[in-house]
Amino acid sequence: MRLEVSCEDRLGLTRELLDILATKSIDLRGIEIDVTGIIYLNCPDIDFDTFSELMTEIRRITGVKDVKKIQFMPSERHNTELIALLANLPDPVLAIDLKGSVDMANHAALKLFAKTETEMLGEFVSTLIPSFNFSRWIEGNIARQRQTIVLGGLDYNLEIMPVYLSSDSNESMLASAVMTIRSGLQSQTINETLPEQNNLGFEHFVGISNRHKALMSQSKKLAMLDQPLLIEGETGTGKEMLAKACHNRSNRSSCPFLVLSCASMPDDVAETELFGHAPGSFNHEQGHKGIFEQANGGTVFLDEIGEMSPHLQIKLLRFLQDGTFRRVGEELEVHVDVRIIASTRHKLADLAEAGTFREDLFYRLNVLTLSIPALRERSNDIAPLLELFAAKYAQQLGMVKPEVAHELIEQLANYQWPGNMRQLDNMALRALTEMSGDTLSIEHFNLPQMDPVSSNVASLNIDGSLDDIMKDYESQILERLYQSFPSSRKLAKRLNVSHTSIANKLRDYGIRKS
Repeated sequence: MRLEVSCEDRLGLTRELLDILATKSIDLRGIEIDVTGIIYLNCPDIDFDTFSELMTEIRRITGVKDVKKIQFMPSERHNTELIALLANLPDPVLAIDLKGSVDMANHAALKLFAKTETEMLGEFVSTLIPSFNFSRWIEGNIARQRQTIVLGGLDYNLEIMPVYLSSDSNESMLASAVMTIRSGLQSQTINETLPEQNNLGFEHFVGISNRHKALMSQSKKLAMLDQPLLIEGETGTGKEMLAKACHNRSNRSSCPFLVLSCASMPDDVAETELFGHAPGSFNHEQGHKGIFEQANGGTVFLDEIGEMSPHLQIKLLRFLQDGTFRRVGEELEVHVDVRIIASTRHKLADLAEAGTFREDLFYRLNVLTLSIPALRERSNDIAPLLELFAAKYAQQLGMVKPEVAHELIEQLANYQWPGNMRQLDNMALRALTEMSGDTLSIEHFNLPQMDPVSSNVASLNIDGSLDDIMKDYESQILERLYQSFPSSRKLAKRLNVSHTSIANKLRDYGIRKS
């Protein structure tokens, strides 16, 4: 039982409160006095009649304004809040007594050391972290100290600080120590606080299809890493745009993002562009920094790496191993910190198997992979993309953004888009320049006529077994129809199959409403 007594500042009032408790044989477990005129009492629970008499007698004391029952003493509430705060901090935190034993460990610390709270409490910190000498710290110049440690093969930054309490004579006395352990990967720690829903770096990507959403989700995760990233996709799918978005979302965003097309330059020119050349080479008195040096700390995007020459592939393989290279005409090795993002419209695995691409380089690059689906495989994205392109070019042309005819979207969705988003972008611009009214229609697009049989075959993914091919085609059909029949029952009726069968397939393929 805890009581809160609001009263005036009167000499002897507290004594009278304690006398009432004594006359009723009620033990006092604790008392706290607030400077604002509140006395808090902590007593054992009593029966209802005794409690009613006690409240009445307390209210009769001169100077008492009110008395009520409360759930916690102020110190209990503050301690509970503090413990809850420490327990849920993302970084491991340990409270250590003057003997070097653990007094308290939050959830993150228990997880880091793979121990229960019972196992952790009383454990010597020197046993948990052998590389940290607690005795030397407490016997020496006690102050905040930072140290790099290794736990389970991973680097961490340890910080320990003393905790002092003031005595009655206002002297500070060392009471304990608090230790915080943080991951040594500070750059990743910063990025991990960025929620996946945040569109930083991906603001210009639009789409409602499940394939688009899955690509964005995976891209945001891989953007935070430093390992090489390989982006696969047909021409016009936006590989460079995706690479730039990954760079902008990473901790390298403040450093350069430089691009080299592996298919557009002769071998010697591309080598010089990548690695630079020494002073005096090529009749230049001054040397030239290559893209890797210029992008130090940032990202280099190698476009269409599948068309890189064998000579450059060897040079790139060496660079990927340790981040070092030599300028053309120079023996001195240069080390830089650069992330490589490469793109290809080919299947590098097939090129490596055919011997036209180095197999060891393929495995170096194929650490993290993003595959951009072709536009024909996510026809639900055509409507929002057309809205985006129409708004963009209407603004450039100084005209009012036109309406889009409903039948236009249906016909564009049935087109195979061999040039993908780039083709849709260009066609949208041409359509706006040709229209005379305020509505975009199919006549403004002049779509090339394609053989219907070949169109259907082109939309098929023929990789894998027959079962894989059929499942992929079935998922495309269901995903397209589900947007027009947005419930499993409606879709089941449209396809003349059972509701249970459709519900199971939607769940298995991960198909949801846009």
